[in-house]
Amino acid sequence: MKTFNLIIILGALFLASCENDPGIEPSKETFLPKIELIGSDDVSLPCGSTSFTDPGVNASENGAAVTPTVTITPRYFGSSQINGADVYDISYVAINVDNIPGATFRTVSIYPCNGDMVTNIEGVYSSTVVRTSAAGAVLTGPQYTNMKYVLIKKSGANTYQISDVIGGWYEFGRALGPAYAAPGATITANNIAANDFTYGDAATVGGFGGAATLTGFTVDAANKQIVMSSDWEAGFSFVATLTQVN
Repeated sequence: MKTFNLIIILGALFLASCENDPGIEPSKETFLPKIELIGSDDVSLPCGSTSFTDPGVNASENGAAVTPTVTITPRYFGSSQINGADVYDISYVAINVDNIPGATFRTVSIYPCNGDMVTNIEGVYSSTVVRTSAAGAVLTGPQYTNMKYVLIKKSGANTYQISDVIGGWYEFGRALGPAYAAPGATITANNIAANDFTYGDAATVGGFGGAATLTGFTVDAANKQIVMSSDWEAGFSFVATLTQVN
């Protein structure tokens, strides 16, 4: 009983000191934003699609509806709106009266339609990559085999964009995600059958930085394959064998 009384006395003294201390604010109840997706969190649209009708979310704070901020982030090709082939990450964020955020996410994938690889190299490819260091050390293995996917998107009459000029080595092989891809490299097909291509600007290897430059691009239409070579200024070269997939 003595111990119980002592706890009560100390508790009362603490509460009294808090009431007299302007630097201590009593706690208050806060309601976190509640955001629920309508529909799936992972959507795949048919190749050739150019738009997505977002079913949206149900968002509320303490039972009252709120309007979240919606942001669309493309992984590879740079459009801030869903507009053709790419993988898009959509975030829905609401902030309550105490500036505490709540969020949910959706992924929308639109894959390029596969070309015939004679007149059109657009498409979806698995990737097997060999990396060589400046010192000549070669690295490959199961984790860098049949990685999914490298996308080639047609952006003009004879111009294409590549989702990852190093073939998914860091994004998929090292499982670091799309922030470590080297997207956006362009290539112009002067004559696909003759393997006559003109390379555009270098891509930047995300996460690590540094330019990765295309050095070779050979199409084997009979086997539905492309061998793509690139050099990264960090001191590595990559040879990716891309195999078209359905």
